[in-house]
Amino acid sequence: IVVVALGHGIDFMLDGAKDDRGNPYEPMIDDLSFAGVEFRICSNTLDSRQIDAATVHPEVRPVESGVAEIARLQLAEGFAYIKP
Repeated sequence: IVVVALGHGIDFMLDGAKDDRGNPYEPMIDDLSFAGVEFRICSNTLDSRQIDAATVHPEVRPVESGVAEIARLQLAEGFAYIKP
C-alpha cells in the first residue's frame, strides 16, 4: 500500500498533527510504515502552501507531484487508486 497525499490531505503527515480528538497521527504513521505501508507527500503542495519540508514526518517521502505519482503508480506499477 502506498498513501499519496496532496492538497489539504497532507495535513496528517506534518509534525504535531492530531485528529479531532487530539490524538497524534505520528504513532499511526510509524506503525503502518513498520508494517510496510509507504507514505508520499506532494512537494508542489508543500511549496504552494509554504510549508517547510522539515515539518514532514520522517517516514514520509516527498514526490514532486502527488497527481503524477498516483498516475505513475497506476500505469507503471499496477496500483489501484482508492480515494476515501
